[in-house]
Amino acid sequence: MRILLVLTFVTALAVGTVPAAGPTAIRITPPAPKFSDAERQAELAKRRAAVAAKMADKSMLILFSAEPKLYANDVDYVYRQENNLYYLTALKQVGATLVITKNGTSITETLFLPRRNPVRETWEGKMYSREDATRLSGVKRIVDSSERDAFLQAVKDKKAFSSKEGAAIDASGVGKIYLLLPMSERDSNGHREFRVENEFAKSLVEATFENAQPIFAELRHIKSPYELKLLQHAIDISTEAHMRSWATVHAAKMEYEVQAEVEYTFRRRNADFWGYPSIVGCGPNATTLHYVESQGEVKKGSLLLMDVGAEYDHYTADITRTFPVSGKFTKEQADIYQIVFDAQEAAAKATKPGVTFQQVSAAANDVITAGLMKLGLITQPAHTRIWYMHGLGHWLGMNVHDVGRYGAPLQPGMVFTNEPGIYIREDALANLPDTPENKAFIEKVRPAFEKYKNIGVRIEDDMLVTATGVEWMSKDLPRTIADIENFMAKVSKNIAMRPKSPSRRSLVFLDQSAGLLPYGSDAVWSLGYPAGGRTLRSGHRHHHPAS
Repeated sequence: MRILLVLTFVTALAVGTVPAAGPTAIRITPPAPKFSDAERQAELAKRRAAVAAKMADKSMLILFSAEPKLYANDVDYVYRQENNLYYLTALKQVGATLVITKNGTSITETLFLPRRNPVRETWEGKMYSREDATRLSGVKRIVDSSERDAFLQAVKDKKAFSSKEGAAIDASGVGKIYLLLPMSERDSNGHREFRVENEFAKSLVEATFENAQPIFAELRHIKSPYELKLLQHAIDISTEAHMRSWATVHAAKMEYEVQAEVEYTFRRRNADFWGYPSIVGCGPNATTLHYVESQGEVKKGSLLLMDVGAEYDHYTADITRTFPVSGKFTKEQADIYQIVFDAQEAAAKATKPGVTFQQVSAAANDVITAGLMKLGLITQPAHTRIWYMHGLGHWLGMNVHDVGRYGAPLQPGMVFTNEPGIYIREDALANLPDTPENKAFIEKVRPAFEKYKNIGVRIEDDMLVTATGVEWMSKDLPRTIADIENFMAKVSKNIAMRPKSPSRRSLVFLDQSAGLLPYGSDAVWSLGYPAGGRTLRSGHRHHHPAS
């Protein structure tokens, strides 16, 4: 059947507020945070000073830009700068290298930067001028990157380097060189990401080197107010993406349609990209932790698990919700969901400065164990891992699994994910080892297993440790059973479907979104598909008084 799909989104809630009964309208992403050049430069200078303070005397830090990543043949993935170089410079330029030297109280910062190339810019876009790089980063001493190899050779030989313009870097007295390196021989990801650094370290004969990763892990573990604004914006974009996809899910036939609404919102709100591949799994697919295919059907009566997060200016959100496609939880779905919800609440209540991540995780684990025992899905605590096989969460920031030490006591400014889950996989019991103990266990839990199988639930929120406890940074997304059902009921009424002519189909959005039109103004945009196959775009505006 040819259809006309109409979506109506109402004015966003006030920023940072959620009614007691939970939101019933899509929360439009607030404007992105804006920083003046002076504010950005001050923030970056503070970070560079903090790094220098942790360096040994008579030492040097060398940070290389990320290498372009090959997609296929002569096509690269979208370029993403190495996190730590970006953390200190805010520069996305490939081929950039930052050098910080420390000699007593004297700190010198030098940036090697490719010279602008008109031919290259014709094909690939504008490169940074020296003025651009200084305005963004605050680093004033810039050397053409064509001289970088000569500098690196001087470092190997422990000699002084002087650029053609007279910028001097004396490596003769440097006793230690800091580089980003793999954490161990078994660190396969580190070997891939820091290939250039690792090869350079192995070439050093006269100088000693040290891994700079621990320095950055410690500093990035505590987020500054500047960083938290960026992270909150990524979370706000992700919240809107969740809400928009929920509003359309009852009309979707396939998981990829729901995922498309998520990633459309990411792009619409100017996110850099997703922070990780979107997970959109319905029914049994919700029991696979990192299900990224999105090729299953969206079936009424099933739960849909969505684990999606936008990345904005190198900071990524990570939010998961599990909700009923039909808008109402069944009793069995609610049984599982409530256990996960209660575990998440227990973890939040246990969060405060001074406790460890392991203590917070244990609080959630205890709730899940008790809940599974009550439902008859386990007979002893050791069985919990059959249905809850991952940890509580992870640090969050410039990586979705961000740097930081899990044994460290929590401090204000740390951000982590709180994401317990229960996954009743259909093949879980069949895959247990064939032992007398497991046979007895299977016989005991079989009735409960048949009742709850193929239900997968994860709830994930982004948590900021504060001086008094914790702040739910993703609090604007419905989370309780009642709030989810109420939200689904309200937004689903704003979607109407009616037949369209057989020669054409249209997707029409009636939208009141910040950033495209002022609040109170409705816009109708249609995307038509005529019989000839060409796509036609058209639009017009309807003006109504602001409510």
